Amino acid sequence: MSTFTIGAATITRIEESYEPNFEATKFFAEWRGDVVERHREWMLPHHYDPASGKLKLSIHSWLVQVGGRTILVDACVGNDKPRPNRPLWHMMKTPYLDRLAKAGAKPEDVDAVMCTHLHNDHVGWNTRMQDGRWIPTFPNARYVFNRTDFEHFGSVDPDKQPGNAAAYKDSVKPIAEAGLADLVSGTHVVDEHLTLEPAPGHTPGTMFITLSSRGARAMFCGDILHQAIQIFHPEWNSFACEDQENARKSRRAVLERCAGSGALLMPTHFGAPFVCHVDAKGDAFVPRWA
Repeated sequence: MSTFTIGAATITRIEESYEPNFEATKFFAEWRGDVVERHREWMLPHHYDPASGKLKLSIHSWLVQVGGRTILVDACVGNDKPRPNRPLWHMMKTPYLDRLAKAGAKPEDVDAVMCTHLHNDHVGWNTRMQDGRWIPTFPNARYVFNRTDFEHFGSVDPDKQPGNAAAYKDSVKPIAEAGLADLVSGTHVVDEHLTLEPAPGHTPGTMFITLSSRGARAMFCGDILHQAIQIFHPEWNSFACEDQENARKSRRAVLERCAGSGALLMPTHFGAPFVCHVDAKGDAFVPRWA
């Protein structure tokens, strides 16, 4: 369990899974063998598995405790979710809620769930199965969704995006039907500590979240960056980026903001140590591991 302090805020990584899971050459069209050699010092063994040729991507949530509130950023894949198109995510059984409890939060303690976007590996724990139906996992929370993503994934073609269509049905729609969804657009100030801003590209409604406390900052970037190689190459998109041009623009904008503000970058899929600062290097960027 990794815990970080940002001003008066405590942020804890809640792991769901961490394993080699996507072939690097399929995940990034630009990936070549010499990439590993150039970046071996930081990439091995926590970010890439040379034996399988797969990226080692973590799937985790961030538990934020600040100002007397308990907030969960992103909600992973979830247990018991049918995802046959992704065998590693199909009908998962993980001790995610036990890990959350060890970090100091039971489901009923969570005040807000903020999903950076609505792909199936960011919304799954929004709901859990009980008596044959999907119910909100965090019954006292308000769930913050971007309106554009909510409308987009509500009508996505299940033949083209089977996992995301299924996730909307079992992990997003039940939240709206329970009256717990808050749909936001544009820049949305939650309180003195948290602000959500649009960064479209990976999905139409992707957001990043800035946490500010006592002069310190953290930025939760969701899938604006999947892997640290994108800090060096912000022009690299993953196969899952829906709008390639805007994904690149949003990625560079977030890196520039991070480098300029000193914020700690807190992605959802980076390998250990899971977070980093970002330094500008000419027109490029480099990670400075926390």
